[in-house]
Amino acid sequence: MTTLYGWGPMFGCPSPSPYVMKTEIQLQMLGVEFDRATADLDAVSKHKAPYVEEDGEIIQDSNFIRAHFEKKLGRSLLDGLTPREQALSWAFERMAEGHLSAVMAGERWMNDENFRKGPVQFFMSVPEPMRDQVCGEIREGMRKARWESGIGRHSREEQLLLAGFDLAAIAAQLGEQNFLLGDEPTGVDASVSAILISCATPFFDTPLVDMVQAHENLPAYMRRMREAYLPERVWPELVAA
Repeated sequence: MTTLYGWGPMFGCPSPSPYVMKTEIQLQMLGVEFDRATADLDAVSKHKAPYVEEDGEIIQDSNFIRAHFEKKLGRSLLDGLTPREQALSWAFERMAEGHLSAVMAGERWMNDENFRKGPVQFFMSVPEPMRDQVCGEIREGMRKARWESGIGRHSREEQLLLAGFDLAAIAAQLGEQNFLLGDEPTGVDASVSAILISCATPFFDTPLVDMVQAHENLPAYMRRMREAYLPERVWPELVAA
C-alpha cells in the first residue's frame, strides 16, 4: 500500500503545494497506484510535504520519492531521453523549483494581504489569542531564510523581473510542442507545470498571474497537464495543520 501525503484543492490550485502536485503527477507517470491522505507535518522528520508511506517506510521530499520508485520499478522518467535532454530536464526542474518557486512563495507569504487570504488558513487550529504571534514568528523565520538564500535581498520588482526571465525561458523551450521535451510528457513537465499552476492561480493578487498568461503557449500547457494528471475530488477534505 502506497499513500501520498499532502493537501488537495486549495487557493484555486489542485494543491496549495506545487511539490505535492509534482509528486502526484510523477507517481502516475511511473504507474504507481496510491491513495491520498492529508499530511501531518509534525509526524515526519523534515516537517514538509509531500511524503509517501509505503509498507511502513516513510520517503520524504519529491525528488527522493521519485528516486525511490524509479529504483524499485527499474525505470526512470528520463528513459528515452538523450543525454542533452536529460540535462535540460534537470536544469529546468532546478530553475523552476529553486528560483521561480521562491518568487511565487514570496508573493504568498511575504505580502500581507495575500498571506491573510491564503497561508493563514494553515494556522486556524492555533488558538486565536496566539495565532498572530505564531504567524508572525513563522513569517519572520521565512523572511530571514529568504535573505540568507539571496532572493530576499532583492526588491519585489527585482524578484518579479527574475521570474519573468524564468517564464520566458520555459515558454521558449515549450515553443509549439505539447510538452517541454516533445509530444509526450516527461518528469520535467511534472515539476514545471506544478510551479506554473501555482504562479498562475488568480486566488492571489500578484503580477505573476498576468506574467504567465502573457505567454500564449503556457495556459494551454498547464491545462493539458491538469486534465491528464490532476483530477478533481480525489483528495480528502483539507484538515488545517
